[in-house]
Amino acid sequence: MAETEFIAEPGIPQVKMIREFAAPPEILFRAYTEPELLKQWLGPRRLEMEVETLDVRHGGAWRFAHKDDEGTYWFRGVYHGEPSVESGIVQTWEYEGAPGHVHLETATFEPKDGGTRLVLNAVYPSVEARDAEFSAGMESGARESLERLDELVGTLQPV
Repeated sequence: MAETEFIAEPGIPQVKMIREFAAPPEILFRAYTEPELLKQWLGPRRLEMEVETLDVRHGGAWRFAHKDDEGTYWFRGVYHGEPSVESGIVQTWEYEGAPGHVHLETATFEPKDGGTRLVLNAVYPSVEARDAEFSAGMESGARESLERLDELVGTLQPV
């Protein structure tokens, strides 16, 4: 199984996450943009996911929740540019429990050796904001999500 590489350089308010998948870019794009697929991989396994809105177009909004026995955790954002396999997906992310703490994430789907190299680039307003997300468990949550995505894309066929 592939491993997820995290790059968070000191003094730079950015995190890069890189992982290779044995599936074509179109499959990964579908997993990012179809609500029923997104629910199967985004977030830790212990959480149930509800997709309230997923309007994948320039200016379109998204909103979803992760739920467990202790509560419901809402997230939201907006898409920028026209999401596509070729240009990737650019979107903001905000946890509603910490209003105003927004980061910008770009996902690119690079064809590689019959599969895909997924590069996630998250840019934060400050190094402190980035580090706060790490302290809140972002790395383990992202790692588990990408493991789940790897499992899912192996079961999907191109449309």
